[in-house]
Amino acid sequence: MNALTLEGVTKSFGALRASDDVTLAIEANCCHAVIGPNGAGKTTLIGQITGEIRPDAGRIRFFDQDITDWTTPRRALAGLGRSFQITQLCADFSALDNVALAVQARQGHSYRFLRAAGSDARLRDPAMAALERVGLGERAQIRVDVLSHGERRQLELAAALATEPRMLVLDEPMAGMGPQESERMIAILHALRGEVTILLVEHDMDAVFALADRISVLVNGAVLMTGDPAAVRADPAVRAAYLGAPAP
Repeated sequence: MNALTLEGVTKSFGALRASDDVTLAIEANCCHAVIGPNGAGKTTLIGQITGEIRPDAGRIRFFDQDITDWTTPRRALAGLGRSFQITQLCADFSALDNVALAVQARQGHSYRFLRAAGSDARLRDPAMAALERVGLGERAQIRVDVLSHGERRQLELAAALATEPRMLVLDEPMAGMGPQESERMIAILHALRGEVTILLVEHDMDAVFALADRISVLVNGAVLMTGDPAAVRADPAVRAAYLGAPAP
């Protein structure tokens, strides 16, 4: 079964064709990476998948449902989770409170800012479980503004996992990380493989080739090719367009 299917998805901004008849199938419980040079259309593609941008043409299916016309919140409630290239967290809340708020949103409760969400066991327990999964259990009570950059990225992943997603869309999860932080995140994501479908948009090629079961290469808004990591690495057109080696 495919977790996500895009059929002829097209989006233009004036004369710029940001998504050019994108057709893509992402298998359930696999890690599928989308790579491409700056300006390839990755951000626009993510926006259309998550509902922030409406395509001009084409259809998007999430498992067995056509979600093309669904709002972003409706997609989230259906199990389409995401992280952002720039961390989206409450800086003056603890790590636990941030994740508890994500659990609260998933359960459909109104936000109770006057009473810390982390004090409610119905929210705290699943939030702690998510923090443990990303290696932040011992940092649960630390305020976000004290956490390192890498820990904030881990925390954002914990918040996404706390919503019990069927699929995670990860936008540059290694952005701004040093080598050790990147290795830690790769290990965390590797442990999630097979448990949840992952769509990984990432510039770090070490991370992509370590994690991806399939890779799609996006160039000028169109899918240049999709294949397993070995095929993508060896393809002359891909190497010329993105990986930095000339085509023979």
